[in-house]
Amino acid sequence: MAEILLSKSNHWKKLSINAALRGISFTAPPKVYIALYTSNPTDADTGQEVTGGGYARREVIFGEPLVAERRAGTQNTVDVVFPIATAEWGLITHIGIRDAITGGNLWYHGAIKTPRPALTNDLIRYLAGQLKIDEA
Repeated sequence: MAEILLSKSNHWKKLSINAALRGISFTAPPKVYIALYTSNPTDADTGQEVTGGGYARREVIFGEPLVAERRAGTQNTVDVVFPIATAEWGLITHIGIRDAITGGNLWYHGAIKTPRPALTNDLIRYLAGQLKIDEA
């Protein structure tokens, strides 16, 4: 799958502004997880996440941010491999980065450049460097 650029959710925007400008601290999640969606999660976390058929979110590890030309960015440092689908998951159009293995909050989201159906016995994998966060 091709590189996916991720945008901030409303949840993360509020936390970062409150921390930077209002002195309201928060605790960063110890781990973050990638979720697959069949519709756009949007900044407001309103999308349809895949369910059933052996689906489960996977932990994703990001590298140290790099800053260049007024932009900061990071990318996943190891491959992320989902379980083999035991049923059809639908057309995967978006991903999200969440702070819990189930439930929790959406932090980032992005569209997959080439949506693809996840059929029974399919394996979805994102190679190291394919998930990128780029902030101005």
